[in-house]
Amino acid sequence: MTTETKAPSSIDPVKLDKLAEVAVKVGLGLQPGQNLFLTAPVTALPLVRRIAEHAYEAGAGLVTPFFSDEAMTLARYRFAADESFDKAPGWLYEGIAKAFGENTARLAIVGDNPMLLSGEDPGKVARANKANSIAYQPALEKIAGFDINWNIVAFPGASWAAQVFPGEDEATAVGRLADAIFAASRVDTDDPVAAWAAHNAALNTRTRWLNERRFSALHFKGPGTDLTIGLADDHEWQGGASKAKNGIICNPNIPTEEVFTTPHARRVDGYVRSTKPLSHQGTLIDNIAVKFEGGRIVEATASRGAEVLNKVLDTDEGARRLGEVALVPHSSPISKSGILFYNTLFDENASCHIALGQCYSKCFIDGAKLTPEEVAAKGGNKSFIHIDWMIGSDEIDIDGIGADGSRTPVFRKGEWA
Repeated sequence: MTTETKAPSSIDPVKLDKLAEVAVKVGLGLQPGQNLFLTAPVTALPLVRRIAEHAYEAGAGLVTPFFSDEAMTLARYRFAADESFDKAPGWLYEGIAKAFGENTARLAIVGDNPMLLSGEDPGKVARANKANSIAYQPALEKIAGFDINWNIVAFPGASWAAQVFPGEDEATAVGRLADAIFAASRVDTDDPVAAWAAHNAALNTRTRWLNERRFSALHFKGPGTDLTIGLADDHEWQGGASKAKNGIICNPNIPTEEVFTTPHARRVDGYVRSTKPLSHQGTLIDNIAVKFEGGRIVEATASRGAEVLNKVLDTDEGARRLGEVALVPHSSPISKSGILFYNTLFDENASCHIALGQCYSKCFIDGAKLTPEEVAAKGGNKSFIHIDWMIGSDEIDIDGIGADGSRTPVFRKGEWA
């Protein structure tokens, strides 16, 4: 006996299959004989099955899925002993790190309710997040170091859709979120693989220009923002498709509209205000305002979720420093949609953003050859976390500052200058 799990009727099955194809061919660039480790919410099973089909057609060795479930997650907060929230499955992450060390590809499907834990004890949420971040470190180092090809895509879960489109009936909300995901992921075209090739070429043009300029810093100016972000020594801009250390070209994020690099962890000064809410582990953190001195956040406020924000900042020494700065024009397709997704994979691609915590070692010249000590010496940050939040809008100007102090317009009113 088989149990059929079909996608809701409001999700276009053809486009869902195209998304699976894009995840395997464009997102992962999966190679014949390569194993795939996959995580997803149980609601995303229709997409997982299609991804497995495309992966095996591409010659995958073994596809191993791990599933999460919202009800089981909530059960922990409602019934588990207090000490549970300081624990995480280190054995699992050690195994995942071992798999990555053996060249297993990594695919994550997001689709859960981003506000799932908003009603739970923020202290327990923060403790669980910290324990998980620490346990995840062996695997995170392989991802942040870009050792292997990896990718994140999205599935329109019903509880997520209800957050994005409140007031709609479930079928309508899911259908609208599905259409938004398909459009942002460029699978609503006749040939999504070709569309991604053209998009990657456009992003590559931006990264080449920035890398030729060799700016020493970026200066962000706008309402509530006057921030100078020093760039790490020998930093390199990346965007779209890039080559992992295993030699495979992949697109880590689908969708993606950003070009990004590594800031200097000790050369960030000024103040900055968020322009979109940050949905972090079930808590909405809104109107973030922080002040940097010598690369470190010395003041932080938020109109909502401030307690969670401050617990995040206390995760470790690197949590108060930057690991990424990314440029996204205000006219990006995701920004134009006018939709707040409550999911960083999408919301970060509507706006310029910065990330607290761990840097990407690939954002250095010859980054694949650098030791962690060399990355740190060049200004790269180390942390158990990597959390993006949005600081761009149509009121933000950005100048590139040369080593000689010269200034070059990079963005004006949220658009490439």
